[in-house]
Amino acid sequence: MPGAGYIKARLVLESIGQKNSVTQVAHGELHSKLYAAEPDICKTLKELVLKTSVYVDASNITMNGGHRMRYDVLREFAARDNAEVARLNAYVSYDTKRAESDNHYRTSRGAFLRKIRDFGYKVVRKEIRWYADDEGGLIPKANADLDLAVDVLLQTSHGDRIVLVTGDGDFVKVVQALQARGNTVEVVAFDNVSNDLRREADLFISGFLIPGLLPVDDDRVDSPQWGDIGSRVRGTCYSHIDDKNFGFLRYLRTLNGDLWKTDSRTGGSPYGTIFFHDSKLSQDINPRDIIGKSLIFEFDIVENPHKPGQLEASNIRLVAQYGGSGDY
Repeated sequence: MPGAGYIKARLVLESIGQKNSVTQVAHGELHSKLYAAEPDICKTLKELVLKTSVYVDASNITMNGGHRMRYDVLREFAARDNAEVARLNAYVSYDTKRAESDNHYRTSRGAFLRKIRDFGYKVVRKEIRWYADDEGGLIPKANADLDLAVDVLLQTSHGDRIVLVTGDGDFVKVVQALQARGNTVEVVAFDNVSNDLRREADLFISGFLIPGLLPVDDDRVDSPQWGDIGSRVRGTCYSHIDDKNFGFLRYLRTLNGDLWKTDSRTGGSPYGTIFFHDSKLSQDINPRDIIGKSLIFEFDIVENPHKPGQLEASNIRLVAQYGGSGDY
């Protein structure tokens, strides 16, 4: 949903007959041309455009289901609603001692860091340090919590949208501080997500649900795009008819649109819905206890063999669970 600032900016442009988008006018050549004639309006546009910043606790995400996360898709998600990406920070662990003796680690880790830098992220490298435990063993630690917390509080402004990519409950107080300052805080994570962090965020969205953010388990070379017939996607169950043994799943079709418009029949909704029969559920799923956002399912979108032209979900399996089935 476009922020109030963006709507105001659009009204400003319409008042002077400018039909280009706010983002187009607020930046680049159009901004320079308009500035010469309307400097005050240009200043207003710059102030009103929604700004968003992303802070990735890469170590936490990598160890908790997101080791294949696509940082380019994360950037696209953060930039939805015509938002201007103000900052992208990724806090990444690095073992210098291992890199000295392990060529594969040094090469692969270096390639990963270069790749996310190419996507526009500032890489904050945290050196892994080794500590002896009570039994004489070595424990690696590379905690970036303090660095991330300080940076997000110092680098962002009132009214910005902050996307925290972590499941660590230690950030609850950081979320509260940002909200008290007037920021909207969204949390994206995969497995082992703090329940307190989920509840404190203005929006928690499982990274499993964002189209393309984490590749699905599909071995096909030319697999269909997310949401197309034959593709494999992830979603949640919002309705189940127990006595009829069927229900309906909801999934995100696109990164655009208003996430709060969960009814796919509503104009501008980014969601799709699909029918499923209980026979398509894996054996470990209880069909009487699957409704809610806390259970994430992965499934194929296929054509109903008995009803040509109609789609249904098949090969449904549970990939993540947050809190209890009745949690939010």
